[in-house]
Amino acid sequence: MQRIEAKGFAIHSKEGKFQPHDFTRHALGEKDVLIDIHYCGICHSDVHSAYSEWHDGIYPMIPGHEIAGVVKEVGAHARKFRVGDKVGVGCFVNSCKECAPCHDHYEQFCKKAVYTYDCPDHFHNGEPHMGGYSNCIVVDEDYIIRIPHDAPLDKIAPLFCAGITTYSPLKFSKVKAGTKVGIAGFGGLGHMGLKYALAMGAEVSVIGRSEAKKEMALKMGAKHYYSDVKDAKGANLDLILSTIPTPYNMADYLNVLAYGGELAIVGLPPRDNPPSLSASALIWHGHKKVYGSLIGGIKETQEMLDFSILHNIYPEIELVTGQDIDRVYHDLTHSNAQFRYVIDMKKSF
Repeated sequence: MQRIEAKGFAIHSKEGKFQPHDFTRHALGEKDVLIDIHYCGICHSDVHSAYSEWHDGIYPMIPGHEIAGVVKEVGAHARKFRVGDKVGVGCFVNSCKECAPCHDHYEQFCKKAVYTYDCPDHFHNGEPHMGGYSNCIVVDEDYIIRIPHDAPLDKIAPLFCAGITTYSPLKFSKVKAGTKVGIAGFGGLGHMGLKYALAMGAEVSVIGRSEAKKEMALKMGAKHYYSDVKDAKGANLDLILSTIPTPYNMADYLNVLAYGGELAIVGLPPRDNPPSLSASALIWHGHKKVYGSLIGGIKETQEMLDFSILHNIYPEIELVTGQDIDRVYHDLTHSNAQFRYVIDMKKSF
């Protein structure tokens, strides 16, 4: 079968700049869906991958795993979607469908999971999969999220990472009315965590690193804003959701938790300078728990999207074009970003 012609914005080395890039995607399989991409969010994970900060990247690389668009074509045996449907794609596009994580709807932990970019596609001869900074994408129908026809695609796109990444640990920790939640870091992930926790009935505090976003956090519904974690001592929080993408001492945040409290880690700094946590900090902190959370499976991602639409929860966004990617990356790495950037792909080519 014929491969799909595509175009996108690629980076060719960790020191490079983004450039227009013509390439091809694998042919439309029997259960595949060809999606015309309208919007793609820019995630801090994109920066880490593009600059090889987590591992050596696969170049040329087209990042992007917050994808919203419209079905353009479906495979012969695809039954879940029709041409014209609004759909989304998140952080992975395939898995084995047979292992325990796949059966438990946690496909992101499958050893054969194919992430949306910077990852070999084990099901298509190991070719590097290209992400959503592109005009189209081909995905197995089982890894696509349904979007209601009247939903705003530009605001929906970031939910497929920023949304599920913060929604999943709040559900895992059983946040409910009266739970005292702290959001550490208040950027693209943090402000979504605040919105979800409030919708779940929690009392929410934001732990920042300066006064810069205090007004915004309080306006969005935070009960308290702390400009430094040491100022939050005594807050006795039940859960802290850490979205911090830079190095820090986790023990400082354990000090802010109530007895039996939990610290959920979703922010992932570069591998060469990770957060620190000593064994003594765990032993002496009163049955407090630290766990990491990685996005969510397809079932939970659909649940997150339905919850978001029901409660009118969307990210604060700024629309940009593909020509703006390098500027956006500079903003993200120099603390100049407010919340979420979204590429308007229709205006980029």
